[in-house]
Amino acid sequence: MVNLEEKYHLFSDPFQYYQSMLEDIEKAKTFVYIETFRIGHDVIGERFRDMLTRMAKKGVEIKLLIDYWGAGTTRSGFFEPLIQAGGEVRFFKKIKYNFDFFTRSHRRNHRKLLLIDNKISYIGSSNLTGYNLNWRESVLRMESDICPIFKKLFLQDFKIYNRYFFSKAYYTLPKKKNGFEIVRDVPMIAKKKISDKFIRLIKKAGESIWIETPYFLPGFMFRKALMDATQRGVDVVVIMPRKSDVNLVDILRNKYLGPLHKKGIRFLFYEPNNLHAKLILVDRKFFGVGSSNFDYRSFRYMFEIMLFGSEYHISHQIEDHFSKTMKASIPFVYSTWEDRPPIEKFFEWLLLPFRHLL
Repeated sequence: MVNLEEKYHLFSDPFQYYQSMLEDIEKAKTFVYIETFRIGHDVIGERFRDMLTRMAKKGVEIKLLIDYWGAGTTRSGFFEPLIQAGGEVRFFKKIKYNFDFFTRSHRRNHRKLLLIDNKISYIGSSNLTGYNLNWRESVLRMESDICPIFKKLFLQDFKIYNRYFFSKAYYTLPKKKNGFEIVRDVPMIAKKKISDKFIRLIKKAGESIWIETPYFLPGFMFRKALMDATQRGVDVVVIMPRKSDVNLVDILRNKYLGPLHKKGIRFLFYEPNNLHAKLILVDRKFFGVGSSNFDYRSFRYMFEIMLFGSEYHISHQIEDHFSKTMKASIPFVYSTWEDRPPIEKFFEWLLLPFRHLL
């Protein structure tokens, strides 16, 4: 039975959720916390910065946590008006140049949260930038009892923003409440909490598995779970953009598509623009929504966060989102893949050793 005070809305259109976010921030009474990989040095980033600055001047507690790499040019004075108004801005893990520079630089905070007054939480796929305004995203707005848990997790991240050593076991403890489960990843090769959760969901599937991801480079165990599901008669559909914003990933992913297609996995390519949503829906009931891509890099090197559950009002909206995505997508054609140019096959082979870092 759903608490009548609880509300859930899944956004796919950046125009709509940016407007919703700004309206919610303007109504804040006590605090606004944002954790994100990137805030653009553009009109969208400026709108959020200026709104946060106005709220800080009204006495609302503002905390902003942005990945150091993703912050880019906004590290240079962009947030000075907000800081002068009393807001606190931290950049997650400054890049250090040392013997481990190449792999350490990939250990970025990719989590995306907006938290307001212990009442409203946003979690999903989108940064706060202008360049993705025509992309298809997945951002869930929640008014729920789980919102205080998101606040606690944010403050943990805010505390360790400049630490390179911390208790990974503690900072990846799953949090459960009212049928929801929040799962977090930190850079670890041996233990991949989000990937393991995906695999458990896949293994339980009886009818369908639908996945949306901009980048599809899953490890062996993930691929095996999907192939085993098709052998059980489960309808497995993976939707990705026909052309994403990372061309190297598009090239490498093609190496996997033919063999997996032959095992019964259906691939669809979203055509209108870039598909940046990160979703899984199993048996049209069990869902996962958050920041993690379905690739080596997210599972191994990134700080990610996902919300899992079976709340009908969310899973129903996610099913509707998938249906609309499918209508705007074209199917993978095996014969076309088989006849792709030799130069493409060469680059697939060339990039394969770097699949963990793309």
